[in-house]
Amino acid sequence: MSIVAIVGRPNVGKSALFNKLTGQRLSIVEDTPGVTRDRLFAPCQWRDRRFLLVDTGGLEPQGNDEMLRHIRRQAEIAIGQADVIVLVTDSRAGLTATDRDVAVLLQKSGKPVLVAVNKCDSVGNAPDSFYEFYALGLGDPIAVSAVHGHGTGDLLDAIIERLPADAPEDEDDRVKVAVIGRPNAGKSSLVNAIAGEERSIVSPVAGTTRDAVDTPVDNAHGRFLFIDTAGLRRQSRVDDAVEKYSVLRARMAVERADVCVLVMDGAEGFTEQDSKVAGLVLDTGKACVIAVNKWDAVDKDSFTMDTYRKRLQQDFSFMTWAPFVFISAVTGQRLDRLFELIKYTNEQTATRLSTGTLNEVLAQATARVPPPTDRGKRLRIYYMTQASVRPPTFVCFVNKKELFHFSYQRYLENQLRETFGFEGTPIRFVIREKGEER
Repeated sequence: MSIVAIVGRPNVGKSALFNKLTGQRLSIVEDTPGVTRDRLFAPCQWRDRRFLLVDTGGLEPQGNDEMLRHIRRQAEIAIGQADVIVLVTDSRAGLTATDRDVAVLLQKSGKPVLVAVNKCDSVGNAPDSFYEFYALGLGDPIAVSAVHGHGTGDLLDAIIERLPADAPEDEDDRVKVAVIGRPNAGKSSLVNAIAGEERSIVSPVAGTTRDAVDTPVDNAHGRFLFIDTAGLRRQSRVDDAVEKYSVLRARMAVERADVCVLVMDGAEGFTEQDSKVAGLVLDTGKACVIAVNKWDAVDKDSFTMDTYRKRLQQDFSFMTWAPFVFISAVTGQRLDRLFELIKYTNEQTATRLSTGTLNEVLAQATARVPPPTDRGKRLRIYYMTQASVRPPTFVCFVNKKELFHFSYQRYLENQLRETFGFEGTPIRFVIREKGEER
């Protein structure tokens, strides 16, 4: 799809306009400069045309702070990729020196540029400051209100007129992969290594990524959409409003993913927070691959990996079905293996079995280990059927629910895994008494 980049100095309402144009609350909006740091992508549709809208961090061309340089670099990448650029300005503040500097930077790009003068909240009555923006030399400004939506139709019309002809790309067939983990485990470095470009800001400062950033990747393994998320901290440490929104975005990213890649810091090892992040995967029923990152920084011999794997199997005893891969985002070590596991677990979590096949396995399992009894009453499992996939969910019809103990459910789960695989995906059981309404 064609790409439209929203750029401008900090706090002019770029993220609010991004949310209004996409019709979704994807970008964090807060009255604090520098909240949006990475590029955030979302599809947008207008007059039967689809394009990709990109929100960027605030541009301060003269800023020397390290984070400002990172943000500027992200915005420059977005400008380089864009087919059309929307320069957002603030009617209340009027034309500023930074607006002029950004305009000069955009003129050098040679791309079509539209000036959107935001915060023009009165219908049909542009403020006097609106006319100052003609001085930028970028054509007629467009008065918009990101809060109320005034003028956004005119802005979208102007965007469509300047877009090159293209064919919409269907993203539904991509495997959606949420990259999750605690802060500073190397999630953004991994996404950048996979994409072959700097899509997310990488910094030793924990909490750098705040939005969930989508990165489409096509390679020999297939078509993927990687979602880099904010590091999930302990709840007690999530104090500011922006951080709370970021955690919510990460949870939403997990919800829409097909597969989660839980990134661990191999040099630091397993922590309690890793188990909390894994709990989110369990709660949502998502397929998962555990990627032990920074493996290049671990002192090792020929037995280190086996020893480490056995220790992790104990640490993650509550999700023994999740495969491990030892990687390095810096060197690219075993990234091919990571893709293989993502593709395989995605297939496993989408596996559907016929009722006849399931009941053959059920008959063999119950003959090998008879169902439990309680006070002379024996559990009877009449039949089992698969209700859904992602995760594979099986409905068991029994005589008495209370007789179906957790231990026997675990036994049946192990039999299913032994017969059909289901590696990398949780399995769920729904227990119903025969004759119970669905």
